[in-house]
Amino acid sequence: MRIQARTVEEVGLAIRAMRKASGVRQDDVPGVSHMFLRDLERGKETVQFGRVLQVLQELGIHMVLEVPDGAEGHVQRELERSASKAALAKANVHGKSPE
Repeated sequence: MRIQARTVEEVGLAIRAMRKASGVRQDDVPGVSHMFLRDLERGKETVQFGRVLQVLQELGIHMVLEVPDGAEGHVQRELERSASKAALAKANVHGKSPE
């Protein structure tokens, strides 16, 4: 099912609904405190985005970004460039050549 969320509050409501539907308590979501999750579910505007993504992943929620027509190629190139840099950095740390 696809839903459109335009605010932090709408994202928080979707997260709360999914967590409850899965029978997961706030204390049982790994990697974040129940206080962070409470703030997120209530739509607090200043929550850390990286932690929001972690909660989404733990609950099996996939986030999709829709970009304007004609911008897909540019966005894809930027994502590929970022992935290449990350692979190179990882290889340098481990003393290997990137695959």
